[in-house]
Amino acid sequence: MSSNANPAPPLRKTALNATHRALGAKMVDFGGWEMPVEYCGLIAEHMAVRTGAGLFDVSHMGDIQLRGPGSLAAVQKLCMNDASKLAVGQAQYSAMLTPDGTFVDDVVVHKLSDNDYLIVINAGTREKDVAWVRKQIGSMPGIHISDYSDYYTQLAIQGPKAAATLAKLTDTDLSAIKNYWFTYGRLVLKDGGGLHNVMIARTGYTGEDGFEIYIPSDEPTSARVWGEILHAGAEFGILPCGLGARNTLRLESAMALYGHEISDTINVFEANLGRYARLDKGSDFVGRDALVAIEAAGGPKRRLVGLEMIERGIGRDGYPVFTVAGERIGQITSGSPAPFLKKNIALAYVPVQFATLDEVVAVEIRGQLVKAKVVATPFYKRPKQ
Repeated sequence: MSSNANPAPPLRKTALNATHRALGAKMVDFGGWEMPVEYCGLIAEHMAVRTGAGLFDVSHMGDIQLRGPGSLAAVQKLCMNDASKLAVGQAQYSAMLTPDGTFVDDVVVHKLSDNDYLIVINAGTREKDVAWVRKQIGSMPGIHISDYSDYYTQLAIQGPKAAATLAKLTDTDLSAIKNYWFTYGRLVLKDGGGLHNVMIARTGYTGEDGFEIYIPSDEPTSARVWGEILHAGAEFGILPCGLGARNTLRLESAMALYGHEISDTINVFEANLGRYARLDKGSDFVGRDALVAIEAAGGPKRRLVGLEMIERGIGRDGYPVFTVAGERIGQITSGSPAPFLKKNIALAYVPVQFATLDEVVAVEIRGQLVKAKVVATPFYKRPKQ
């Protein structure tokens, strides 16, 4: 029988695929998408975001819009945070959970109007998430579900000079947009043209200040705006950034990545995300009963912790964690050198009795046990402006 009986589907491409290739980006398969992992080098891109500005194509993310008089009730059932607290123009971090209190996906919920919500979902889980949403709330009254994932090019401008960069391209008052808020504004382009009603959100996944903008997903518009942002940020040392830097930046900031720190086998309390689970919000949500039961039973048996290597070695994703005496107790979910902090860091799940600060454990690296200590997270916090 032919080995090509079930060939892998072709990789999906964002509208900026040709632009990334023209810039010499190294392209990789990420969740079924062909995406740039780096352009000029991961460390240079990482440092540009920490010290100036970086530009990311995050168009592979998904966008689900819920509209109608039942939209708030639908969001409240789907997601663990309390969307009733949102004002129009505000966003919140949340998650969709399984009945076991584990993760379908972590999401950002935006309130567009009283009867209109946008849920931004992860790329690698797009189809699964859309199917989950339709299954959970599709029969609820007064709700219309739209998958607009392919309608937008989503660009993230991140770093201390992100606002100064974007300010050159818009007459919107960016200082009026607080963290995790958004507005609609105009992008003014060099040739005198412009884009109207562009969603501008002050969100991101790097630990820095920054903005994510949503523009039409056609190739010419996407390429034009991408080029103009790089031109506007040139004086600040802006660099196009790939998924490699995005990963090390979010790791320094201890932000969860689906399939690593969160998954359908990891519950909210284990992941230290219980502060976003509003058990008392007055409306039931999928997974709530399981979380109440976990709390009643004394909480989780393991926890996500930050590790800093105190002996020479780099703890990588998937490496096992041991006691100093050699008993296996856990596993690293994400680990790498931290370019800005100049340390080797990791996130790992360990039993709660080993989760206290300064606890010394060991990571197996190429057959050797290398010492690490439990440290506070996030590893990096941006300076207050």
